[in-house]
Amino acid sequence: MLRIERATYDAIVDHARRDHPDEACGVVAGLVGSDRPTRHVPMLNAAMSPTFYEFDATDLLRLYQDMEARGEEPVVIYHSHTATQAYPSRTDIALAQEPGAHYVLVSTREGSNLGGPVEFRSYQIVDGEVTEEEVAVVASPEPAE
Repeated sequence: MLRIERATYDAIVDHARRDHPDEACGVVAGLVGSDRPTRHVPMLNAAMSPTFYEFDATDLLRLYQDMEARGEEPVVIYHSHTATQAYPSRTDIALAQEPGAHYVLVSTREGSNLGGPVEFRSYQIVDGEVTEEEVAVVASPEPAE
């Protein structure tokens, strides 16, 4: 199950709506091993495409260096689908390289980019196998155990 704070959920949805009709993408980092998404990092879709997303290689390298310096890892990797449901495409599955991450998809199809409800779904993707998981949106972070 993905537990995500309301503010982070809202920031991801806002990013997806703002970048529509292009796909939006980003990362939510958290302390290594915590499975707690805490730091939202919106990224630029270098492909600038309504059907594909690509992290800029230089930006991605900087992000990973920054996460390493902070003792973080990517807990959530997200992007939007602008005309289809929030389900990983074959390309999304092939590009999934973080087996411990939650892969979030937000669909901004059918006018949801204009403020209507969006489809926000999370998946585990390991060795090409996709498993949908429940998403719990919480008011504030849970205390560290």
